[in-house]
Amino acid sequence: MDVYPSHRECGVPDFVAENTKKNVGFSKIGANGWSLTDANVPGYPFPIPENGIEAMWNSKLRYRGVATEYKQVYTSVSPRKGGSDWIRASSEQTMFFPWGAKGTAQLSKLPQVEYFTYFGYNAPAALAGQALMAAVFTDQPGSETFYYFPGQRRVRRMPSYAYDSPQIGMENQYAFDEPFVFNGTPDRFDWKLIGKKEMLVPYNSFGAYNFAAKVDDIMKTDSIDPAYRRYELHRVWVVEATVKAGNRHTSPKRTFYLDEDSWAPLLADDYDAQGKLWKMREGYLIPVYETGSCDVSAFAQYNLSEGRYVFDMNAAGTGKDVQWVVEGKSPRYKPAFYTSDNLRSISDR
Repeated sequence: MDVYPSHRECGVPDFVAENTKKNVGFSKIGANGWSLTDANVPGYPFPIPENGIEAMWNSKLRYRGVATEYKQVYTSVSPRKGGSDWIRASSEQTMFFPWGAKGTAQLSKLPQVEYFTYFGYNAPAALAGQALMAAVFTDQPGSETFYYFPGQRRVRRMPSYAYDSPQIGMENQYAFDEPFVFNGTPDRFDWKLIGKKEMLVPYNSFGAYNFAAKVDDIMKTDSIDPAYRRYELHRVWVVEATVKAGNRHTSPKRTFYLDEDSWAPLLADDYDAQGKLWKMREGYLIPVYETGSCDVSAFAQYNLSEGRYVFDMNAAGTGKDVQWVVEGKSPRYKPAFYTSDNLRSISDR
């Protein structure tokens, strides 16, 4: 584990900093205790967080431009113990953030959506042709998800494809709310802000995005090769999540570690129903030239009980770099693209 000198390189553009200042005393959490009902965006909603849910919304609304484009990404799952067969699902994907346009806007006057996403698999054969459209909301639980199955030539609405639902084709190693270290709505947990601490965390981890490298050089059987990981000592916010009474989740307790400077999620620990640590995630933070901010996209998740891991949301080994988009006119940067009818249309081609 190579540890390097700490570099505090994460800033934000001037308009994001200005919106963040305006959010002091302005941003609002809904009466349900978890939804974000208003904020000046793009900007951190709660620059002085008072509790865990405010800290998590800072993380979820970190500035990433209007979209992140993955021209090709491998969702990789390591082999079973004693085996040699990887899952390497190749897809193209778009993440669209309707609140991310340059300038200043009020979240309450925009679509109440944290992000829209589209992805379409092109390999392996078992997944090729499958595609998804989803919207994750700032004020509604779960997600609105539509999935295209090429064998049926039809789109299905999947209201339960959220939270700890296993992602299709990943052998129960990868749940809906695990991408980007945390994904989806936070309504099933109580969030407690523990405070700050210094930790060795992934930082300036450019190797995890090395699109010119070979896949087999980066992804070893048991972990990401140390040559493509990088760690520094930084202060992080510690947030503890405990599943609410009356709700269920395969990880009833979780701990998240958020970068002090960028609010990006750097680490997470998931505990099972017996209180044992069974999954840990590390998010590979990099400064992003296009946005003038830092982001975590690529991440690895280690299933400690089964000895397998997931590596996703990166361009490693694909030959096509991840693109952060701050301005653009693509149809994918409009809410109208993310409908079931459009999913059927583009999938039937």
